[in-house]
Amino acid sequence: MKVGNDLSRRSFLAYGAAISVIISPVSAWAKAKAPTEKWLTFDNLHTGEKLKTAYWQNGRYLPESLKEINFILRDFRTGDVKQIDRNLLDLLNSLVQKVEANEPVQVISGYRSPKTNAMLSRKSSGVAKKSYHMKGMAIDINLPSFRLSHIRKAALDLERGGVGYYPKSGFVHVDVGPVRTW
Repeated sequence: MKVGNDLSRRSFLAYGAAISVIISPVSAWAKAKAPTEKWLTFDNLHTGEKLKTAYWQNGRYLPESLKEINFILRDFRTGDVKQIDRNLLDLLNSLVQKVEANEPVQVISGYRSPKTNAMLSRKSSGVAKKSYHMKGMAIDINLPSFRLSHIRKAALDLERGGVGYYPKSGFVHVDVGPVRTW
C-alpha cells in the first residue's frame, strides 16, 4: 500500500515538474512578445492631414498623442473634437497588425457631431440616428493595399465590436459597441 502511494506522489511530482518546465518558457516568451508601444498612422482623406504616433507606451496611454488623434479624427464638417474611445484605438491597432498593413489608415469618418449625424441621417437611411460615431467609438476606414472584403473579415475575426461593410462607398465601419455585422 505504501509503495502505491509513493508512486502516485512521485508521478504527481514528476508531472508537475514537467508542466512547469513546459509553461515557464512560454510565459517568458509571452512577456517578451508583449508590446511596449502601440502605434497608429492616419491619413484623413477630407482634411489631407496625416499623423503617425505612438499612443501607448510601457503600459499607459500618452495624453499628447491622444489629443493629436482626437484632432485628426474630428468632425471635419464642424471642426468639433471629441475624445476617441481608447478601445477603438486598440481595435484599430489590432486590425492593422492582423492584416499586416504598412500604410496609413485612411479615415473616411471618425467622430461626428450630433448636428452632422442628424444631417447625414436625413440624407441616408444607412446612417444610424444614435451612431457610435457621435460617442467617439466608431470609424469608417480603408487600407488601399487591401481588398475591403479582407479588412472586413479581419475585423470580424477580432470580434471586438460592430463591423459594417460598404464596398460601393469604399470603406469598412468598425466600432467598439456590441459585436454585430451588417
